[in-house]
Amino acid sequence: MNKNSQLPGQFQANQVKLADLVPMHDPEAVHREVSHIARLIFKDLDLTLVNTIFNDIYALFEGHYPSFRCCNTQFHDFQHTTDCYLAMARLMHGAVVQGVRFTRREVVLGLVTALMHDTGYIQEDNDSPEQTGGAYTLVHVSRSIDFMDRYFAKKGLAFEDFELCRRCVKCTGLDVTINGIKFESKEHALLGRMLATADLLGQIAARTYLEKLTFLYREFEEAGVSGFKNELDLMNKTGAFYAATKKRLTTELEGVCQYSRSHFVARWGVDADLYVQAMDRNIGYLDFILKNHEKEYRSFLRRGGIFGQAQKECSHK
Repeated sequence: MNKNSQLPGQFQANQVKLADLVPMHDPEAVHREVSHIARLIFKDLDLTLVNTIFNDIYALFEGHYPSFRCCNTQFHDFQHTTDCYLAMARLMHGAVVQGVRFTRREVVLGLVTALMHDTGYIQEDNDSPEQTGGAYTLVHVSRSIDFMDRYFAKKGLAFEDFELCRRCVKCTGLDVTINGIKFESKEHALLGRMLATADLLGQIAARTYLEKLTFLYREFEEAGVSGFKNELDLMNKTGAFYAATKKRLTTELEGVCQYSRSHFVARWGVDADLYVQAMDRNIGYLDFILKNHEKEYRSFLRRGGIFGQAQKECSHK
């Protein structure tokens, strides 16, 4: 019998793609997989806090959290959060497979930071109705930390736990020098780099990344982010962004992305870095479109049925 026919989940090592593993459009399915991975790290891990925060952040993005509006940023939506959430779990598990020793608290808080890292895009009830959360693009990290601060205080969670999460979320800022952030231990610093890595892997490897770039341009435009003349200009500059991202992953983020491969081997029996493959595939397809069909590039972006969709409407409850 062919060795690959015995892989978990009936996957063939030379055929499996990242999107085959978990239905990323289903937040509950992602949460179940994250819970499974967490208990591969610690079989008896108490996930009560993670479950509570998952439900609360899901409610926040859906417009069912007191004093906040529904998420109206379609690039930085809840699926991006769950993309990052799963990537974070995979990186931590892969690191443990390679011999890194995290405490139970560190694993739980690593997942918590992923769930809360982009809460700064969500508008409060008293924010301007003429804007979307995209207006906060340049300050969303500090806003996310502020939301987390209030949440931890409301729930009576330890200040020390907030401080670890705050430092980790700060690492997601692309203009931040991570070596300048004072972590309490090398494991805490590793978690910070993992979160920043998961944020990048989750978005660029997503199956609908190219389609959602159109939404990213809208967010940038509203926030006054400079450097992009129009949507097509952002598309044309995405290849350079990816090149800079690959450099950041191996330098500032110290190559922690390599832990994902160990996860895929241990969890799925697939000896491949499926994140890198998915990112390369996305950018390669974008390059093909721009070189051969630049004028009609929109007609080549069809995944997920999301391109050109109307702004999500929902009401606060």
